Amino acid sequence: MTSQFGTLLRQLRLRSGVTQEQLSERSQLSVKTIRDLETGKRTNPQVRTVNLVADALELTPRQRQDLLALTGGGPPPGATGASRSQASAPPDPLADDAEDLAREVERRWRREEEHRCLHPFHLPVRWQSAPAHLTDHWETIPLDLTGDVDDIASTYRQIPSGRLVVLGGAGSGKTVLALRFVGDCLRTRTDADPVPVTFSLGSWDPNTTGLRDWLTGQLLRDYPHLVQSTRGGSTLAAALVDANRILPVLDGFDEIAGGLYGPALEQLNATSLQWLLTSRPKEYDEAVAATGVVTRAAGVQLLDLAPTELVNYLRTTRRATWVPVLDDLCDRPDSPLAIVLRTPLMVFLARTVYSGALGQNPAVLLDTTRFPTQQAIEDHLLDNFVPTLYRQRPPRQPVTDRPRQHRTWEPDRAHYWLGYLAQHLDQLDTRDLAWWQLGATLRRSSRVLVVVLACTLATTSVAWLLVPLYMAYLGTVPGLKAGLMDVLACVAAVGLPFGLMYWLTAVRRRKMFEPSRVQVRIFGRTSRPGTGLVRKPVIRFRDGLLGGAAAGLGYGLTRMLAFGVLYGFSPHIGVAIGAALIDALFFAPVFGLAAGLAGRVTAALEAPLDISCAAHPARLLTTSRGTVMRHLLVIVPIVVVVIALGGQIVVELLQEWLGPLIWGWGGLLIGMVAGLGGGLSYVFTFTAWGQWMILTRIWLPLTGRLPWAVITFLDDAHQRGVLRQVGAVYQFRHARLQDRLKASHQHGRPTTTNP
Repeated sequence: MTSQFGTLLRQLRLRSGVTQEQLSERSQLSVKTIRDLETGKRTNPQVRTVNLVADALELTPRQRQDLLALTGGGPPPGATGASRSQASAPPDPLADDAEDLAREVERRWRREEEHRCLHPFHLPVRWQSAPAHLTDHWETIPLDLTGDVDDIASTYRQIPSGRLVVLGGAGSGKTVLALRFVGDCLRTRTDADPVPVTFSLGSWDPNTTGLRDWLTGQLLRDYPHLVQSTRGGSTLAAALVDANRILPVLDGFDEIAGGLYGPALEQLNATSLQWLLTSRPKEYDEAVAATGVVTRAAGVQLLDLAPTELVNYLRTTRRATWVPVLDDLCDRPDSPLAIVLRTPLMVFLARTVYSGALGQNPAVLLDTTRFPTQQAIEDHLLDNFVPTLYRQRPPRQPVTDRPRQHRTWEPDRAHYWLGYLAQHLDQLDTRDLAWWQLGATLRRSSRVLVVVLACTLATTSVAWLLVPLYMAYLGTVPGLKAGLMDVLACVAAVGLPFGLMYWLTAVRRRKMFEPSRVQVRIFGRTSRPGTGLVRKPVIRFRDGLLGGAAAGLGYGLTRMLAFGVLYGFSPHIGVAIGAALIDALFFAPVFGLAAGLAGRVTAALEAPLDISCAAHPARLLTTSRGTVMRHLLVIVPIVVVVIALGGQIVVELLQEWLGPLIWGWGGLLIGMVAGLGGGLSYVFTFTAWGQWMILTRIWLPLTGRLPWAVITFLDDAHQRGVLRQVGAVYQFRHARLQDRLKASHQHGRPTTTNP
């Protein structure tokens, strides 16, 4: 009841257009009391306190009655039955789901905060009100929006509309402020408050995707358990977004494609969602000039570091080598170096490069011949950041739920690999480094070739392993020839068709398969009622039937061709063609039925993933591998049994018209080849984990573009501070670092200079 009281009190206060401070003055209560009442920290408020608040807000009798009814003591004396039912709020069906999501968001936030504390260099982030032409009329938002990072959540709560724009230049601390905002909101969140979730806006195209749909897609990527459906038929992610149970923290408005600023701002203006938005001033100014200001939105602009803040921060390095630099900063506050070090990013880079245990002297930054401009100094710091980190030992790791793997990487090679990753992201036009997309920027011909080779090798290996069974069943020479016949048939009927299907479904459409949001669970399924699993098996059966039938046609035709190669072609071409057609017509329904049933059964056994499965990119990769393995454990036996038994049934049915036909134990061997070989080929071609294996774990390291232990390298880069984790993906620590690494890679050589 207390949380409902706080929620209603906050709604009534915002509706009245007063701040907590103004309500405190009117009611003669302390600001702390008002805040504790709204957040639920103060339980069982006295009737006198409630009446003081109601008088200050000038509530109507009905509003006063509703507020009193939620104090824990029931409705006031004399309340009617109708009043009692109106005062009691109906239960929220999404409350538990929102609470589960909030706990998971907070868990991830704490881990990222612990990681940031491994580099304990904290700089003050202060702000002032944004320029008037970028926000709504001040009469609409009568607030003093000055403060620092410790005040961001309380400042946001004072804004009646719940819309706040945070502007700041490159490296000014916008992302750090957004992270702090999420943590502060989670600490004071009540059951009725929306869940703050960070979203990187760089991948949003407002011309093709609505804001709520895009938010839903991002939630499904980072929290796959939200794929489960509600009773209304939508996913849980969509239900939370539609019910305004998500508070989007939209980071990086300036990273949206340039021509989309206007449409993006129009959608932000039209939505009823509350949000916090970060952007560079120039890009946001362009959007406002094109569409006008966002109504009822407040804005703050981050300030440069003051000289005293900078000096005090750098003094904590306890290294005498900084003394000449600090003296120069005080004597020449407008020098290129002083201007560069006004942003937290550059200060952090300077401290990292010149305050480690390697003995670099920061006094070289005073060399105006070597560094005549601000750009020269910034490029120097960016170029030496990565080599400095990789010349040091990896930082000590916090205690987490996932063990870390420590590796030593040669700095030049690490710099090259990170440059490749930066160029990869530039080609995809995104800041999100997703493991399932690492093969997306390979040349189309290379991707198709790798898929054909992988499917061919997988199926051929299975067929070769079964050759001894053929020899035991048919005899040495006949069995060897029969096994070779299946090997040749598999090469032509599996590798090339799967390569063609991959080109049609993925390469031509520039699509990469995403990790599955479900798992195969035979026992202990937790799917809620109405999860919409009825239609999915039907679709899987249809797709499997068509795909299996196509594979059966190809297998039948190429099997007869292989027969001719091994045993000699019939002198009567018509007989050979007829036999090939009979094989094709026979294998098509058998293979189609096997694949269709396998698809239907696996779909029926699928359940949503656990809530923490995407807490880390490596964990999502492990979960995806487990899902694929379980699919294979279900698919392979079904395909083997259906082909063996189904083939025998079809033989008996067609014996009279097409005979003589022979199946027997040979059908079981063919089923094993089709089940194992076809299953592996499906994994390599149409699953995110399979694509990761053949493209990222094998092909890219084989060609030198990435290390063999890719996920370990990414995790290590995150621990060193080169990458940051955002949900299920990584991002470079800053867009400028990514751009600089990309430029270095394009030049074909590291741009590292001697510090």
